[in-house]
Amino acid sequence: MTFETLRLDIDGVDTVIKAIGQGPAVLALHGAATIEGHEWARGLANRFRVYLPFHPGFGESGPAPHVCGMQDLTVHNLRLVAALGLDRPHLVGHSMGGWMAAEMAVVAGERFARLVLNAPAGLNHPDHRGADPRSVIPQDLPQYFAHRAEIAAQYFPGGALAPPLERFVAAREREGRALGHIMKAHGMGHPNLRRWLSRIPNETLLLWGDKDRIALASQAELWAKEIPNARIHIVPDVGHFAMQEDPNCVTAIGDFLG
Repeated sequence: MTFETLRLDIDGVDTVIKAIGQGPAVLALHGAATIEGHEWARGLANRFRVYLPFHPGFGESGPAPHVCGMQDLTVHNLRLVAALGLDRPHLVGHSMGGWMAAEMAVVAGERFARLVLNAPAGLNHPDHRGADPRSVIPQDLPQYFAHRAEIAAQYFPGGALAPPLERFVAAREREGRALGHIMKAHGMGHPNLRRWLSRIPNETLLLWGDKDRIALASQAELWAKEIPNARIHIVPDVGHFAMQEDPNCVTAIGDFLG
């Protein structure tokens, strides 16, 4: 099964979406970089039609210099759902994409079926601070992204699944600029996000690797306490790249959505 490439103009932003599979629709939102790719979605493709958009300024999508906070991405993605003609798709978000998915569900949860938040960013609770990847020296990043560092190392320069160094560096610089636009308002989160979570009507799965060093799994209880219909699934011996490190994480997502 191969990925299809879709291209849509969303309010003047050239938006590229990868799609794979057949079945109920799943909109899957990536994190603050596209280092790890989207191959994990093959694990859902036998049961679902998975749509994986690149956020504006990330991956293959065009720039959007007007973006000045997560609210702009929320509106962008809601318009994307309408442009794709999706009727109550499931919503999955990883890391920054989890924060994004949560804000979308807060304001328009009725437009989605079930919600999966995989190690979501956004709360910034002072008692649950993980490592900031921007402060980690490049050669140490794989051990922060995966409990088994060799899994993450595949996606970094010299790894079997990494592009040439020049392309890798250019992509990170470009995506870093796009991330800066998103973080203009409140950094990597929103000070009132926790207050809003009770508005989420969707059945929600909070999936977390217990060895996550970027977004600490201890936050799961904070999210679950505020989201009315949430359940927690903690995966042992798995880091931030949970879906890449353990295929059982993808199976758990599929079973929950199914």
